Amino acid sequence: MTRRSSHQHTLVINRRVTSLPPRLSGGARLVFVTSVLCLAAVSAAEPSVVIERCSLFDPESGKMLPERTIVVRGTQILRVSRADEVGELPGQATIINGRGKFALPGLIDAHVHVVHVLDFAHVTGDEVLPLYLAAGVTSIRSTGDELVAATLVARFAAEHPEWSPRVFTCSPLLDADPPIHRDVGHAVTDAAKVPALFDDLARWNVTTVKIYAGTARPVGRAIIDESHRRGLFLTAHLGRYSAQDAVVDGVDGLEHIWSVFNYVIPPEVTEQPGHRGRLDLDNPLCESLVADLAQRKIFVNPTLAVFRNMILLPDVPEVRDHPDNDLVPGRLRDFWPVYLKRTGCPQGGPLEDRRREFNKFQELTDKLFRAGVPLLVGTDSPEPQVPPGFSLHQELEMLVESGLPPVAALRAATLTNATVLGEKERLGSVSVDKMADIVLLSANPLEDIRNTRRIELVIHGGQVCYPDVLLKRVANQ
Repeated sequence: MTRRSSHQHTLVINRRVTSLPPRLSGGARLVFVTSVLCLAAVSAAEPSVVIERCSLFDPESGKMLPERTIVVRGTQILRVSRADEVGELPGQATIINGRGKFALPGLIDAHVHVVHVLDFAHVTGDEVLPLYLAAGVTSIRSTGDELVAATLVARFAAEHPEWSPRVFTCSPLLDADPPIHRDVGHAVTDAAKVPALFDDLARWNVTTVKIYAGTARPVGRAIIDESHRRGLFLTAHLGRYSAQDAVVDGVDGLEHIWSVFNYVIPPEVTEQPGHRGRLDLDNPLCESLVADLAQRKIFVNPTLAVFRNMILLPDVPEVRDHPDNDLVPGRLRDFWPVYLKRTGCPQGGPLEDRRREFNKFQELTDKLFRAGVPLLVGTDSPEPQVPPGFSLHQELEMLVESGLPPVAALRAATLTNATVLGEKERLGSVSVDKMADIVLLSANPLEDIRNTRRIELVIHGGQVCYPDVLLKRVANQ
């Protein structure tokens, strides 16, 4: 049976109707009916979806593979094959015409908050989850939130995969006393108490532990050691703890380009006006740190979106009036100017100095990439003018503007991000037995990274979702 959906492609749905055999006794008829109902329940629980003859981005090879057919059963990828090797398709399958379309693995945002900032705006995390999925972001990593609330958001997301991304939780921001962000921070000042802290974190099933800016080296080193002992990924937003020391001590990741940039400024230039925007990134301090990051394969998450949109250039019309901002709940959008003022943004002096500084952040991002430092893709959503989900497309665009080829930016947003989540075997590529997280586009993102916005549909855990439907779930008040 063929149905034309209200969307741009055609869905073909094959249905099998089973009739009751006429010559069965009562008991046999009961057994038969029970068996049919059980089979129907299994079928309903594990629907099949087939995308025929699409081009498929493979982050491992970095190639767009032509004429691929993807078969999904239940929540997983059952088969990926060339169009001429498909074989028999499953019955009761939703068939999606992929001709002229481009399939990506579900995008992953490796730096978000599902409590912080939202709490000040009187918005709960579940309210913004559909925005991520509408933007093709099928998994998100919290990087520091109040654990009870974050766990509830993650639980809600797991119960509603049809409009929510997969949520991976993190420790609170492990910080000095008092914490810089008291709503999501946790003071840790005694290295001897770190193991007990991790006993508590283990009960919350966090996947990431995060050191924050007030943490000094002795406590930071104890946190790193305990994270490694427990098999957890340890990332850091640095302040008192220098990047050079954190690298030596074994940090796994650095959040924000600041966590590199702020430690490659020679002391003799710090008194010069506008020095941040005029910094020579070929200086020995910078060369040494970049080489260490590359040699130790420490992941760096630039989060350029938050530096442009909130910290440095929030007053620039193309940032302030970006159409992505209109998609968020009105209460969050109305709160953003309040929070910008509260946090002293924009920071960095005159506009021209701020533009130069952001350009240096992009230059450093490219330098890290060229040196072989593994980069992540994260946004720091929902900070002011960093809208959930859609800011990831902005981040990809800024990474490409910085010098990354589109293939490298997409690999980082899929397979590399999945790796730091410890989910490389389940997420990050469209491969057999992995979770069925797929974004189907109408144009090739390897030709123009902005084409990641041209989303036809999103498949999340095997469920077909449409951006226009998801956006209607987001209250505009």
